[in-house]
Amino acid sequence: MTPADLALEATRLKEVARAGWVRVGVPAPESVAAHSWGVAFLALLLAPPELDRGKLLAMAVLHDLAELEVGDLTPHDGVGKEEKHRREARALDRLLADRPDLRALWDEAEARQSPEARFLKHLDRLEMGVQARRYRDRGADVSEFLAEVAAELAGLDRR
Repeated sequence: MTPADLALEATRLKEVARAGWVRVGVPAPESVAAHSWGVAFLALLLAPPELDRGKLLAMAVLHDLAELEVGDLTPHDGVGKEEKHRREARALDRLLADRPDLRALWDEAEARQSPEARFLKHLDRLEMGVQARRYRDRGADVSEFLAEVAAELAGLDRR
């Protein structure tokens, strides 16, 4: 896939609504692309100096790319983690066939193989919490999402 083809394909993430927000009835929910931008912005703001910010930003941009083909699967969809990973890896085999450098970053992030990858996972959850707060302030019941983020943050305090 040429860079131009990949760019055209990737812009479709702007049209993929985040499934969790849809499930709880949030009106006009954010897209996967908007979420990825939020994660990247948090990475820019919060990256500790010992992490490679460029690598972290690249991982943030790539982390949900496979959702172009598999959709935004959530635990409520009945797809196990291994199957979700298999589907996403297969999608990226096609999308990033000509970009092994980008595929390697996605694999590293998915496997939490580096400090940047582990930090990215926390940013992914934090961004969900920031968005949930915005939706809550608009009257949506997103308490389950806020509870998930609070539990994760509490877990970080114990580490």
